[in-house]
Amino acid sequence: MPRILGVDIPGEKRVDISLRYIYGLGPVNSRQILAKAGIDPATRAKNLSEPQLSQIVNAIQEGKYVVEGDLRREIGINLKRLQAIKSYRGNRHLRGLPVRGQRTQTNARTRKGPRRTVGVQRNPNAKTGTH
Repeated sequence: MPRILGVDIPGEKRVDISLRYIYGLGPVNSRQILAKAGIDPATRAKNLSEPQLSQIVNAIQEGKYVVEGDLRREIGINLKRLQAIKSYRGNRHLRGLPVRGQRTQTNARTRKGPRRTVGVQRNPNAKTGTH
């Protein structure tokens, strides 16, 4: 398993696919990086040599791609800012509800989590209806 920027990429897959395992790199970015590094996208990741791996790392750093920890930190800071200024989007993030205008009366289960039935608790000390 080759290691790029602290991430183990799968060796059995093509390089253009395995680069997507790096947080922040998608299909388009991975193809651009490989073109800049001069590496054939069809080669398997396990067949990459050390100089080729360093070329990929250089292409990522020279291309000013924000990846992994920096990107996660940037997104976290943006969410904290939205929550601090009490924006609508920030409140939705805080409450764990859909942020982009989806309906919540039905659906939205991915964001809200599994259903929690709200019912009436019976009082064990209550008098029964029998006389």
